[in-house]
Amino acid sequence: MTVTKTDSLYKKEYFGRIAELNKYAPDAFQSFMKFNDQALAAGKLTVKQKELIAVAVAHITGCPYCIDLHVGNAKKNDSSKEEVAEAIFVATALKAGSSAAHGVSALNAYDGKGDDELYKASYFARLKEFAELNGETFKAFIDFDQKSIKAQNITEKDKELIAVACAHTTGCAYCIDLHTKNAKKTGASLEEISEAIFVAVALKAGSAFAHSVNALNAYDEN
Repeated sequence: MTVTKTDSLYKKEYFGRIAELNKYAPDAFQSFMKFNDQALAAGKLTVKQKELIAVAVAHITGCPYCIDLHVGNAKKNDSSKEEVAEAIFVATALKAGSSAAHGVSALNAYDGKGDDELYKASYFARLKEFAELNGETFKAFIDFDQKSIKAQNITEKDKELIAVACAHTTGCAYCIDLHTKNAKKTGASLEEISEAIFVAVALKAGSAFAHSVNALNAYDEN
C-alpha cells in the first residue's frame, strides 16, 4: 500500500488550511467567520460560558479540530479541567439521552399504534416503561443522567444551558422541551438560552467547516 500525505486524516497542522477557503468561496467564508465570532463573543453569557458550551457541542459533533480549538479556548478563559470534564459529561448524557428519549418512538412502533403523529409531548411519558423492560440498565442511565446535570464545579443553570445547546445539536425535540424548561426554572433568561443555541449552531456548522481541510487534502492528492 502506498502511504500518502493524507494517510493520517487528522493532524493539527491540517487545520491551518482552513483559510484557503477564503480564496475559493470568499463570501460564504467571510460571512460564516463573522457569524462564528459573534456567536462565541461575550453577551448575556460570558466567553467562558460559551466556550464550555462549545466544548460540549464539539464532543457531540465529534470534530477533533473543534475539540482541540475550544478546549484550548476554554482553558484560556480560566476553565478548570474539572469544568471541562463536567461539560463533556453533560454532552455525553444528552447524546445518550436523545437515544433514550427516542425509545418512546420505538415503543409506539412496536405496539403498532398507527398514529400518524410521530412526535407528541405526551409520548415522552412512555419512557418509564423501560424501567420494566430493562430495569437495571434504565436505572443506571437515569442515575448517570441526574449526576451529570447536578451542580458541581459548573452551576446547575450553566449545565442546563449546556444541555439546551446539546439538545439542539442532537435535534431531540423531547430533550429541547425538557431542558429549555429546566433552564428557565434555574433562572436562565430567554436571551441566555438563545445565545446558548447559537453557540450550538456555530459549532454544528463549524464541524462541517473544519472538515473542509480534509476535502482540500483529498482534492490535492489527485
